[in-house]
Amino acid sequence: MKKFFSNALVVLLLAIGLGAWIALPWVGVLAVAIIIALWLAFTRGGRLALAATRIGIASLPQRWGASSVIVVGIAGVVGVLVAMLAMGEGFQATLDSTGDDTTAIVLRGGSQAETNSVITRDQVPLLGTLPGVAHDPQGRALLSPELSQVVNLVSRSDGTDVNAQFRGVGDMAWMVHDKVRITQGRAFKPGLREIVVGEGARTQFRDMEVGKTLTLGNQTWAVVGVFASGDAHDSELWTDAQTLATTYQRGAYQSISVRTEGAPGFERFKAAVAADPRLKLDVETTRDYYRKQGGGLNTLIGILGKVIGTIMAIGAVFGALNTMYAAVATRAREIATMRAIGFRGLPVVTAVMLETMLLALLGGLLGCAVAWLVFNGYSVSTIGSNFSAVVFKFHVSPELLWSGLKWALGIGLVGGLFPALRAARLPITTALRET
Repeated sequence: MKKFFSNALVVLLLAIGLGAWIALPWVGVLAVAIIIALWLAFTRGGRLALAATRIGIASLPQRWGASSVIVVGIAGVVGVLVAMLAMGEGFQATLDSTGDDTTAIVLRGGSQAETNSVITRDQVPLLGTLPGVAHDPQGRALLSPELSQVVNLVSRSDGTDVNAQFRGVGDMAWMVHDKVRITQGRAFKPGLREIVVGEGARTQFRDMEVGKTLTLGNQTWAVVGVFASGDAHDSELWTDAQTLATTYQRGAYQSISVRTEGAPGFERFKAAVAADPRLKLDVETTRDYYRKQGGGLNTLIGILGKVIGTIMAIGAVFGALNTMYAAVATRAREIATMRAIGFRGLPVVTAVMLETMLLALLGGLLGCAVAWLVFNGYSVSTIGSNFSAVVFKFHVSPELLWSGLKWALGIGLVGGLFPALRAARLPITTALRET
């Protein structure tokens, strides 16, 4: 029982140490690397450890098959972990880039998203008269009453039905959403069943090319243009709000997007809405609104990525343990000879650890390279907060690659520790008698 608790304590301390290492900022990692480098360069024990490490590395080609287990195992862990986190980061980056701080989105009071918001038509003219609202050269208020309808489209990749967002926008939508640009064809005409599709929707769904027709709401719609915005709107289909309302028998709007006179104008507009008793509406910037929409899913993806990475890391640790234990057993006489001629326990431990860390570093670099080449910029879609597909790209950032390398080195540290301690405790006389 005492031995069991002792081993459990060791495992717990290793887990805590590994977590602290992964959470360590780059400055801390650099400090640790400098301290180790100084010890290796300027102390007798460090120089002996380097000499022993060179001997071990020189013998790697003779056992490369076993050593490759460490490299490939850790590469798999790092590749999967970085890819999962890159998916979450790409999704959040798409939502973060949607909207800005000078465009307001108006929802019914207490609504968390467009799907559960209702704004009556008589409130739209009132909003256009409030201070802070920007106007075009003709003096018209820059606001766009909008509807959102979830529709079924056919996935281009596998032919399955996928939810997509069909948005009806007002006449001023192109000036309110000033990031949106027509890249093919033309804009839809009000009053006609015409659609423009986002670049992301065009790549993910079938029949999105200009000139194609779709049947939505038991009506035939013509695709007349393609637009690009570089954000979440790229996943949508746009048409005239009134035409969409007629097709789906909708008597109210769900949101109103308002272009304000800069950040001060947004504050004036928000205060005016709050002060008007006729308007029981909530106002926030479009940037804040879309950023919040992805928070829960991004957190879930991050947790899943770390859980999956941890499970795989445990497997990689056992692979490293088996490989390094075998390496220590194979080199028993060599290690015993080094100890007999003056190599103490610490240089031997350090040599085995450095060898394992080198293999772990190779695995980490390989995993990062695969994640970067395969997943960076890879376009996929997922279900957003409005139950429709949001098209986004994986984003393999330098921070994620750095995190992957730290995971690799942490696995190497744990995987090499016990074999290194065994090498240092190896009975010299027994090992030297082995043939």
